[in-house]
Amino acid sequence: MASEAKLLTLQFLQWLAARPRSYAEMRNAWSSTCPLNCAWEDAIADDLVRHTAGGGVVLTERGRARLEQAS
Repeated sequence: MASEAKLLTLQFLQWLAARPRSYAEMRNAWSSTCPLNCAWEDAIADDLVRHTAGGGVVLTERGRARLEQAS
């Protein structure tokens, strides 16, 4: 299960890196009723993404590094 969660988080980071995303768009696209499959919450907890003052969600430096490691 842990590797599936890591893959889902990586997919989330790739999705977020593709173009600017609003928090609302992120919630609509990545909401889950299963607490084990909430990639965006894991990414926030791991400091891979952050909320912007303008209501967006962006990768942190750590999030960008995680994407580079995966390539």
